[in-house]
Amino acid sequence: MMENKNKIALVTGGSRGLGKDMALRLAGKGLDVIITYNNRAADAEHVVDQIGASGRKAAALQLNTGVIPSFGNFVDRLKDTLAEHFGADRFDFLVNNAGQGGYSPIHEATEAFFDELLNVHFKGVYFLTQKLLPLMNDGGGIVNVSSGLTRVSVPGSSAYAAMKSAVETFTRYLAKELGSRGIRANVVAPGAIMTDFGNGHLRNDESLQKMVSSVTALGRPGVAEDIGGVVAFLCTDEARWVNAQRIEVSGGMMV
Repeated sequence: MMENKNKIALVTGGSRGLGKDMALRLAGKGLDVIITYNNRAADAEHVVDQIGASGRKAAALQLNTGVIPSFGNFVDRLKDTLAEHFGADRFDFLVNNAGQGGYSPIHEATEAFFDELLNVHFKGVYFLTQKLLPLMNDGGGIVNVSSGLTRVSVPGSSAYAAMKSAVETFTRYLAKELGSRGIRANVVAPGAIMTDFGNGHLRNDESLQKMVSSVTALGRPGVAEDIGGVVAFLCTDEARWVNAQRIEVSGGMMV
Protein backbone atom coordinates (compact mmCIF):
# COMPACT_ATOMS: atom_id res chain seq x y z
CA MET A 1 0.00 0.00 0.00
CA MET A 2 1.29 3.43 -0.95
CA GLU A 3 2.03 5.93 1.78
CA ASN A 4 0.12 9.20 1.84
CA LYS A 5 0.23 11.58 4.77
CA ASN A 6 -2.68 13.78 3.75
CA LYS A 7 -6.30 12.77 3.92
CA ILE A 8 -8.07 12.82 0.56
CA ALA A 9 -11.71 13.72 -0.09
CA LEU A 10 -13.71 12.95 -3.24
CA VAL A 11 -16.53 15.42 -3.97
CA THR A 12 -18.97 14.64 -6.77
CA GLY A 13 -20.31 17.67 -8.61
CA GLY A 14 -17.49 19.86 -7.35
CA SER A 15 -17.10 22.29 -10.24
CA ARG A 16 -19.71 24.84 -9.11
CA GLY A 17 -22.26 25.82 -6.50
CA LEU A 18 -22.34 23.87 -3.26
CA GLY A 19 -19.80 21.30 -4.42
CA LYS A 20 -17.24 23.96 -5.26
CA ASP A 21 -17.56 25.52 -1.83
CA MET A 22 -17.29 22.09 -0.21
CA ALA A 23 -14.09 21.35 -2.14
CA LEU A 24 -12.52 24.68 -1.20
CA ARG A 25 -13.50 24.32 2.46
CA LEU A 26 -12.11 20.77 2.58
CA ALA A 27 -8.81 22.07 1.22
CA GLY A 28 -8.94 24.77 3.86
CA LYS A 29 -9.09 22.01 6.47
CA GLY A 30 -5.88 20.55 5.08
CA LEU A 31 -7.33 17.78 2.91
CA ASP A 32 -6.37 17.02 -0.66
CA VAL A 33 -9.39 16.97 -2.95
CA ILE A 34 -10.62 15.16 -6.05
CA ILE A 35 -13.73 16.62 -7.66
CA THR A 36 -15.96 15.27 -10.38
CA TYR A 37 -17.81 17.28 -12.99
CA ASN A 38 -20.38 16.35 -15.62
CA ASN A 39 -19.74 18.78 -18.48
CA ARG A 40 -18.07 21.88 -17.01
CA ALA A 41 -14.42 20.93 -17.47
CA ALA A 42 -13.13 24.53 -17.44
CA ASP A 43 -15.00 25.29 -14.21
CA ALA A 44 -13.60 22.12 -12.64
CA GLU A 45 -10.04 23.02 -13.62
CA HIS A 46 -10.52 26.47 -12.09
CA VAL A 47 -11.47 24.84 -8.78
CA VAL A 48 -8.42 22.56 -9.05
CA ASP A 49 -6.22 25.62 -9.63
CA GLN A 50 -7.73 27.43 -6.62
CA ILE A 51 -7.05 24.43 -4.40
CA GLY A 52 -3.52 24.11 -5.77
CA ALA A 53 -2.87 27.77 -5.04
CA SER A 54 -3.83 27.13 -1.41
CA GLY A 55 -1.09 24.51 -1.11
CA ARG A 56 -3.19 21.36 -1.32
CA LYS A 57 -3.26 18.79 -4.10
CA ALA A 58 -6.33 18.53 -6.32
CA ALA A 59 -7.58 16.80 -9.46
CA ALA A 60 -10.80 16.67 -11.49
CA LEU A 61 -12.45 13.71 -13.22
CA GLN A 62 -15.45 13.61 -15.53
CA LEU A 63 -18.45 11.64 -14.24
CA ASN A 64 -22.17 11.58 -14.90
CA THR A 65 -23.55 10.11 -11.68
CA GLY A 66 -26.76 9.14 -13.43
CA VAL A 67 -25.03 6.70 -15.82
CA ILE A 68 -24.46 3.72 -13.56
CA PRO A 69 -22.70 1.49 -16.17
CA SER A 70 -19.90 4.11 -16.39
CA PHE A 71 -18.87 3.64 -12.75
CA GLY A 72 -16.44 0.79 -13.42
CA ASN A 73 -14.45 2.94 -15.83
CA PHE A 74 -14.59 5.84 -13.36
CA VAL A 75 -13.11 3.69 -10.60
CA ASP A 76 -10.23 2.72 -12.90
CA ARG A 77 -9.55 6.38 -13.71
CA LEU A 78 -9.78 7.26 -10.02
CA LYS A 79 -7.18 4.62 -9.15
CA ASP A 80 -4.83 6.07 -11.77
CA THR A 81 -5.40 9.61 -10.49
CA LEU A 82 -4.79 8.61 -6.88
CA ALA A 83 -1.48 6.98 -7.84
CA GLU A 84 -0.26 9.68 -10.23
CA HIS A 85 -1.33 12.86 -8.44
CA PHE A 86 -1.49 11.87 -4.78
CA GLY A 87 0.89 8.94 -4.34
CA ALA A 88 -1.98 6.96 -2.83
CA ASP A 89 -4.12 3.95 -3.62
CA ARG A 90 -7.08 4.89 -1.42
CA PHE A 91 -8.99 7.95 -0.29
CA ASP A 92 -10.67 8.87 2.99
CA PHE A 93 -13.90 10.82 2.52
CA LEU A 94 -16.67 10.55 -0.05
CA VAL A 95 -19.07 13.48 -0.51
CA ASN A 96 -22.05 12.51 -2.68
CA ASN A 97 -23.08 15.99 -3.78
CA ALA A 98 -23.73 15.82 -7.54
CA GLY A 99 -27.32 16.46 -8.53
CA GLN A 100 -29.78 18.34 -10.66
CA GLY A 101 -33.05 20.12 -10.11
CA GLY A 102 -36.35 18.68 -11.20
CA TYR A 103 -39.78 20.13 -10.56
CA SER A 104 -43.18 18.74 -11.53
CA PRO A 105 -46.59 18.42 -9.91
CA ILE A 106 -47.43 14.78 -9.20
CA HIS A 107 -50.19 14.67 -11.81
CA GLU A 108 -47.79 15.83 -14.55
CA ALA A 109 -44.68 13.79 -13.67
CA THR A 110 -43.59 11.39 -16.41
CA GLU A 111 -41.76 8.13 -15.92
CA ALA A 112 -38.79 9.51 -17.88
CA PHE A 113 -38.60 12.54 -15.56
CA PHE A 114 -38.85 10.26 -12.51
CA ASP A 115 -36.18 7.86 -13.78
CA GLU A 116 -33.71 10.65 -14.54
CA LEU A 117 -33.97 11.96 -10.99
CA LEU A 118 -33.87 8.42 -9.59
CA ASN A 119 -30.63 7.59 -11.41
CA VAL A 120 -28.81 10.77 -10.38
CA HIS A 121 -30.10 11.23 -6.85
CA PHE A 122 -30.52 7.72 -5.48
CA LYS A 123 -29.48 4.82 -7.71
CA GLY A 124 -26.29 6.64 -8.67
CA VAL A 125 -25.48 7.51 -5.07
CA TYR A 126 -26.13 3.93 -3.94
CA PHE A 127 -24.03 2.17 -6.56
CA LEU A 128 -21.22 4.73 -6.79
CA THR A 129 -20.78 4.41 -3.03
CA GLN A 130 -20.80 0.63 -3.36
CA LYS A 131 -18.12 0.75 -6.08
CA LEU A 132 -15.92 3.13 -4.08
CA LEU A 133 -16.03 1.40 -0.69
CA PRO A 134 -13.06 -0.88 -1.53
CA LEU A 135 -11.00 2.25 -2.27
CA MET A 136 -11.84 3.98 1.02
CA ASN A 137 -9.55 3.93 4.00
CA ASP A 138 -10.93 2.63 7.26
CA GLY A 139 -11.63 5.46 9.67
CA GLY A 140 -12.88 7.80 6.94
CA GLY A 141 -16.37 9.03 6.25
CA ILE A 142 -19.24 9.54 3.84
CA VAL A 143 -21.34 12.69 3.58
CA ASN A 144 -24.51 12.44 1.50
CA VAL A 145 -26.16 15.68 0.46
CA SER A 146 -29.93 15.69 0.88
CA SER A 147 -32.42 18.55 1.06
CA GLY A 148 -34.65 20.46 3.43
CA LEU A 149 -37.45 19.18 1.17
CA THR A 150 -37.43 15.83 2.96
CA ARG A 151 -38.80 17.63 6.03
CA VAL A 152 -40.80 20.46 4.44
CA SER A 153 -43.17 19.69 1.56
CA VAL A 154 -43.15 22.13 -1.36
CA PRO A 155 -45.50 21.30 -4.26
CA GLY A 156 -43.63 20.26 -7.39
CA SER A 157 -40.75 18.57 -5.58
CA SER A 158 -42.29 15.19 -4.74
CA ALA A 159 -40.01 13.02 -6.89
CA TYR A 160 -36.80 14.86 -5.99
CA ALA A 161 -37.66 14.88 -2.29
CA ALA A 162 -38.55 11.19 -2.33
CA MET A 163 -35.13 10.34 -3.79
CA LYS A 164 -33.45 12.41 -1.10
CA SER A 165 -35.50 10.66 1.60
CA ALA A 166 -34.20 7.37 0.23
CA VAL A 167 -30.63 8.67 0.48
CA GLU A 168 -31.22 9.62 4.11
CA THR A 169 -32.36 6.07 4.93
CA PHE A 170 -29.42 4.65 2.94
CA THR A 171 -27.05 6.81 5.00
CA ARG A 172 -28.20 5.27 8.26
CA TYR A 173 -27.62 1.81 6.83
CA LEU A 174 -24.14 2.83 5.65
CA ALA A 175 -23.33 3.98 9.18
CA LYS A 176 -24.52 0.65 10.59
CA GLU A 177 -22.80 -1.60 8.06
CA LEU A 178 -19.52 0.33 7.89
CA GLY A 179 -19.14 0.91 11.62
CA SER A 180 -16.78 -2.04 11.91
CA ARG A 181 -14.42 -0.21 9.53
CA GLY A 182 -14.66 3.03 11.50
CA ILE A 183 -16.32 4.75 8.53
CA ARG A 184 -18.94 7.32 9.55
CA ALA A 185 -21.91 8.27 7.35
CA ASN A 186 -23.93 11.46 7.73
CA VAL A 187 -26.39 13.61 5.81
CA VAL A 188 -26.16 17.35 5.23
CA ALA A 189 -29.54 18.74 4.16
CA PRO A 190 -29.33 22.29 2.78
CA GLY A 191 -32.38 24.51 2.87
CA ALA A 192 -33.20 26.93 0.05
CA ILE A 193 -29.87 28.03 -1.46
CA MET A 194 -29.24 30.65 -4.14
CA THR A 195 -27.05 28.90 -6.72
CA ASP A 196 -27.57 27.98 -10.38
CA PHE A 197 -29.10 24.68 -9.23
CA GLY A 198 -32.34 23.94 -11.08
CA ASN A 199 -31.51 26.68 -13.60
CA GLY A 200 -31.28 29.23 -10.80
CA HIS A 201 -34.78 28.32 -9.59
CA LEU A 202 -34.44 30.38 -6.41
CA ARG A 203 -31.70 32.81 -7.41
CA ASN A 204 -33.73 34.20 -10.32
CA ASP A 205 -37.07 34.53 -8.53
CA GLU A 206 -37.28 37.54 -6.20
CA SER A 207 -40.77 36.67 -4.95
CA LEU A 208 -39.58 33.17 -4.04
CA GLN A 209 -36.60 34.69 -2.19
CA LYS A 210 -38.98 36.87 -0.16
CA MET A 211 -41.14 33.86 0.69
CA VAL A 212 -38.10 31.85 1.81
CA SER A 213 -36.84 34.79 3.88
CA SER A 214 -40.22 35.14 5.60
CA VAL A 215 -40.23 31.51 6.80
CA THR A 216 -36.53 31.35 7.78
CA ALA A 217 -35.53 32.27 11.33
CA LEU A 218 -32.36 34.01 10.15
CA GLY A 219 -34.37 35.97 7.60
CA ARG A 220 -32.72 35.22 4.27
CA PRO A 221 -32.17 32.45 1.71
CA GLY A 222 -28.93 30.52 1.96
CA VAL A 223 -25.85 30.88 -0.23
CA ALA A 224 -23.30 28.22 -1.21
CA GLU A 225 -20.82 29.50 1.38
CA ASP A 226 -23.28 28.56 4.16
CA ILE A 227 -22.95 24.83 3.39
CA GLY A 228 -19.38 23.84 2.56
CA GLY A 229 -17.97 24.41 6.02
CA VAL A 230 -20.44 21.97 7.57
CA VAL A 231 -19.44 19.26 5.10
CA ALA A 232 -15.76 19.98 5.71
CA PHE A 233 -16.29 19.74 9.47
CA LEU A 234 -17.80 16.27 9.05
CA CYS A 235 -14.60 15.21 7.27
CA THR A 236 -12.36 16.03 10.25
CA ASP A 237 -11.49 14.39 13.56
CA GLU A 238 -13.55 17.07 15.31
CA ALA A 239 -16.63 15.21 14.00
CA ARG A 240 -15.35 11.72 14.78
CA TRP A 241 -18.33 10.92 17.03
CA VAL A 242 -20.97 12.30 14.68
CA ASN A 243 -22.52 9.35 12.88
CA ALA A 244 -25.82 8.43 11.21
CA GLN A 245 -27.08 12.01 11.58
CA ARG A 246 -29.12 14.31 9.37
CA ILE A 247 -27.86 17.86 9.80
CA GLU A 248 -30.14 20.43 8.24
CA VAL A 249 -28.37 23.64 7.21
CA SER A 250 -31.22 25.97 6.44
CA GLY A 251 -30.97 28.97 8.75
CA GLY A 252 -33.98 27.67 10.65
CA MET A 253 -36.49 27.21 7.83
CA MET A 254 -40.07 26.61 8.92
CA VAL A 255 -39.12 25.77 12.50
